[in-house]
Amino acid sequence: QAGRLAGIGIWPFAVSIIGFSLFIDKIGYKTAMYFAFLGHIIWAVMGVSAYMLRKDNPHTAYQLLYWGSLILALGNGTVEAFINPVVATMFNREKTKWLNILHAGWPGGLVIAGIIVIFMGDIAWGWKVGIIAIPAILYFLLLLPSKFPVSERVASNVSYREMLSEFGILGAMVVGFLVTLQLIDFATVGGTVQIAGHWKWMFIGIGVVIVVAFGAYTKSFGRPLMFFLILIMMPLATTEIGTDGWITDIMKGVFQAGDFPFKLDPGWVLVYTSLIMMILRFCAGPIVHTLSPLGLLATSAVLAIVGLYTLSFAASMWIFAAATLYAFGKTFFWPTMLGVVAEQCPKGGALTLNAISGIGMLAVGTLGFPYIGALQAEKQITAVAGSQEINRQLPSLKENGQLTVLEPRSVYEIIRYQGISDEKLNKLVAALPEAEAAAVKKEIATVSDRSKQGALANMAIFPIVMLAGYLILIAYFASRGGYKAQVLVGHGAEDKKYTGGVEGPMEA
Repeated sequence: QAGRLAGIGIWPFAVSIIGFSLFIDKIGYKTAMYFAFLGHIIWAVMGVSAYMLRKDNPHTAYQLLYWGSLILALGNGTVEAFINPVVATMFNREKTKWLNILHAGWPGGLVIAGIIVIFMGDIAWGWKVGIIAIPAILYFLLLLPSKFPVSERVASNVSYREMLSEFGILGAMVVGFLVTLQLIDFATVGGTVQIAGHWKWMFIGIGVVIVVAFGAYTKSFGRPLMFFLILIMMPLATTEIGTDGWITDIMKGVFQAGDFPFKLDPGWVLVYTSLIMMILRFCAGPIVHTLSPLGLLATSAVLAIVGLYTLSFAASMWIFAAATLYAFGKTFFWPTMLGVVAEQCPKGGALTLNAISGIGMLAVGTLGFPYIGALQAEKQITAVAGSQEINRQLPSLKENGQLTVLEPRSVYEIIRYQGISDEKLNKLVAALPEAEAAAVKKEIATVSDRSKQGALANMAIFPIVMLAGYLILIAYFASRGGYKAQVLVGHGAEDKKYTGGVEGPMEA
């Protein structure tokens, strides 16, 4: 149930950010802001209400959390649906710099919320989820009297069809594929229940309809460059958000091992790396101008590779040294990719800018998180099988050198792996005397928790793939005279300036 709540809190983000991008220029950015505010306030009310009802009516409490998480995710996606094109339009002369500064708010929020939640300790979780109402009210009051700009695409008279054509059939194929996987996961409750075959075909049909409708309207395969950036965005999102989502749980065993001079909560790793990200994103301008956007992305990929690999074996306070490298690496990934999209595909307007974020969130929710979990399951098997203490206490755990408690698992029939079956393991442990059973359970839990750290080395494959992609792009632009931003109206754009048009008129 906890995993399902986590999932429902992610994928609707992609639905709203992509969905709103299709008509946000029609309804206006301020209308989208109102929708986001309502989503956050409704979630705060439903989350606190769920806490109040948790004992007397647990079923209703769970339903409140489930549907409230969906509403929250829709609100989160709507925020990004309007704020990305707003910033790209308002600061059109240095899009990459200002999108980095905007996205300093993401790690900044992790720092503030992380510290608050750590120090709240055992205070009721209902109040922890309810505090989202505070920043929601603040941004509502801040933006209520503001005037929002008309997007650069609209100001430049680029048609709606031209905008969709930048994304094209190729982009729609990626969205259709990921949406199909997410619908299957949603219907099967995270793969825990079976559904009839005709339901799967219906979900596949929805994905096909998305692609066919897009192709029929645009009659365009989309820009190959945009499609290539979409492919890179999937491992990028997994590197950043997937790792952030798992890092506290992955490092829990290491922090509990007692290798630190004082007791620390593993959540401090996330807070520490987020603090670095926040500070560096405010300093993005000079760095982008020195390295260029693609040079910065390639450098970041190298740092992320080294950081993840060293995090996989670092101990004690050295963990924070390795985390520093990883933080420097992931800092500029997301906003700089948005900057490249805004500069190279300006005709795509809000759609290309927001769709690539939505695809990233869909990819990490449907494939990234499960794959990282599969990597941890693999490390757990190796660690338990290699533990002399566990094998001494539980000799029936192995047969012919293989664990007897394994079961095949898969995610959408795409990611196939093996995991340790709790049911099979509990049957073996139940045959032991009570004291021995408790000792074996504790040892297995300890070994399993500590083994998760090793999965970080395998996760370095994501930034390795990204690095290859960035080197290809650098070579491509070098063959065309260097990286230059595409301009819709107004003035020329030279490398080092990264301009992108002129400010348009303002909407009410």
